[in-house]
Amino acid sequence: MPKALIQICGKPFIDWQLRYLAKNGIQKVILCLGHMGKDIEKYVESGDRYNLKVEYSYDGSKLLGTGGAIKKALPLLDKHFFVLYGDSFLPIDYSEVYNAFLKNKKTPTMTIYKNNNNLDKSNVIYENNILIEYNKNLKKPNMKYIDYGLSILNTDIFNSYKKNINFDLSEVMYDLSIKNKLIGFPINKRFYEIGSHDGIRDTELFLKNF
Repeated sequence: MPKALIQICGKPFIDWQLRYLAKNGIQKVILCLGHMGKDIEKYVESGDRYNLKVEYSYDGSKLLGTGGAIKKALPLLDKHFFVLYGDSFLPIDYSEVYNAFLKNKKTPTMTIYKNNNNLDKSNVIYENNILIEYNKNLKKPNMKYIDYGLSILNTDIFNSYKKNINFDLSEVMYDLSIKNKLIGFPINKRFYEIGSHDGIRDTELFLKNF
């Protein structure tokens, strides 16, 4: 089954995500779906029960990767939009991230967490309040932070990428970082993920009392 439908404390994981997004004032959600995506759409439907408007963008016959999926979904998106992963629960105030985005003149913004290779391999160099480099593929000793899982982007940054081509969002974020076009927003609370058995256990323990 899709990870989004894994049962966490008696409910599909995506149920927890969507209810928390609505609680944070989000009104519209675009789900980028690939393999078995129809099962997710069948469960979520229009999003009415979450007080959300949910729309769907499918990869199609060819998987597009996280970056390619967003590129395909651009006609459904506003000029500025949040991006988060389908297997992460982020217990934070989304308005704080958005206000930082506005304060920084709507520069693409990545939330980061001081991880020190604890929850996963750190992938961000962040020093003196500046995000110097995000690199998912090349680990460096001075990488103390990790991509927390929530970013605010704008449609323009995808202009140079072709449609229906498979590429990873990490390529886009790396390119922005080395051009000094990516703001880092540190988060103090850890994230939760369901991409592993340990992650599922930790997520259930957290959400049980959330």
